[in-house]
Amino acid sequence: MSGFERLPEGAAEVFGEGASAAEAYDLLTVDVPPDAWIGALTTARDVLGCTFFDWLSAVDEPGTGFQVCAHVVALDGGVRRLLVRTTVPYDAAALPTATGVYPGAGWHERETHEMFGVDFTGHPGLAPLLLPEEFEGHPLRKDFVLASRVVKAWPGAKEPGESHDGGPKRRQMQPPGVPDPNDWGPLKGQLPPAPARPARGARAAAAPGDRPARRTRSVSEGSASQASPPAAPAPATPDAPWQQPRETPPARPERPAPEPPAAPAAPEAPPKEEGDAE
Repeated sequence: MSGFERLPEGAAEVFGEGASAAEAYDLLTVDVPPDAWIGALTTARDVLGCTFFDWLSAVDEPGTGFQVCAHVVALDGGVRRLLVRTTVPYDAAALPTATGVYPGAGWHERETHEMFGVDFTGHPGLAPLLLPEEFEGHPLRKDFVLASRVVKAWPGAKEPGESHDGGPKRRQMQPPGVPDPNDWGPLKGQLPPAPARPARGARAAAAPGDRPARRTRSVSEGSASQASPPAAPAPATPDAPWQQPRETPPARPERPAPEPPAAPAAPEAPPKEEGDAE
């Protein structure tokens, strides 16, 4: 019985103690401890026949750490996909390199190190792959500060319905990676705090002079308006020629029906000559 047939129930039997597996959408996912990372990849290649290396990357899970994933495929006897995954903490984001098992993981580990800051010990060269050498930070981390949003405000920073006429502002939404310009950036400590929004009760108890007084209608005005309805306006007398009523034109006489054509006359017989036999 092959290893795929024993999964996901027998994950610990195939990948060792501490391994667990689950299957969803025709993808089998195996989670292993960080110290069993290389052993799990070796088992996937030698025992399960996953000789095709597809990709390797990571996911930043706030409060948990970095989930490093490797997607491999077995091509013998049909396509069977396997995702080997492990989790490393933020303060010790390091794993041994997988280039000894899958040489194609070299570039993927360089990109993961560049974007997330995960170190792969034993890698032949974790040089920058996509970013310039003078770039600082790891862009795909959830705590990475988007410096461009400090210079130009995030388009969705203001909630719908917020006024732009200098009135009290509502609480602004700050997505991950977008800091407060007064706490980080070139304008740090130079911006005044946003004015507090007045409470609902304070706006209801505003001074009478802030709003125009409503006009009240007396009883006499109401009764007079309901006593007699307004008279209909008299029809205007036409003064100009173009305002005179148009006369109805006389009816056109009916045409007589055409007579049917007469039938053509029968041709006359030619006269008989003397000597013709009767």
